[in-house]
Amino acid sequence: MNKSVREKNSEKTIKVEFSNTEENKPEELKKSEDAVKKEKRASGKKEKKDWEKEYKELYDKYVRLHAEFENFKRRITKDKQEAIKYANQELIRQILPFVDNLERSLQHADESKNIDALKEGIEMTIKDFLKTLEKLGLETIQSEGEPFDPNVHEAIMQEERDDMEPNTVVQELQRGYKLHGRVIRPATVTVSKKKDS
Repeated sequence: MNKSVREKNSEKTIKVEFSNTEENKPEELKKSEDAVKKEKRASGKKEKKDWEKEYKELYDKYVRLHAEFENFKRRITKDKQEAIKYANQELIRQILPFVDNLERSLQHADESKNIDALKEGIEMTIKDFLKTLEKLGLETIQSEGEPFDPNVHEAIMQEERDDMEPNTVVQELQRGYKLHGRVIRPATVTVSKKKDS
């Protein structure tokens, strides 16, 4: 009896399996599957439209951002060029009074034959001029009597001297300058050396 029940059950199972083919499906089941397929197609189209919309929005943002960046680069370049162009404006503004003083000295020299007064006026102008440059970061390089330093001195001659150590600056031919600690012009000097025996 068990055997026949099993056979009947397996037959039923087989029947059930065969009854699930497309041809044997009930009409309601076919309609619901068609509805699901249509819904999937509709949602796929909707997803595609959403994706296209999002793509267009992102592309628009990209184009705007790129344009803003190009404008920023142009603005920075223009600002940099103007900064370079007018970088010395303050320096020149501070130098102009000394030009005025020198011009007045020349006028005074034409009117007066007093050379000592002219010399004194020029010395005062130079002193004031150097003070102004020092405020802007200029330093003079001390040379005479100092040991020769190739970083700040440029030797153009040697002079035999018994009264000085070798490689000592004997004479400064042209003053050297530093700007904020950096040498912008080395001092041109004469350096001592031992006399040949």
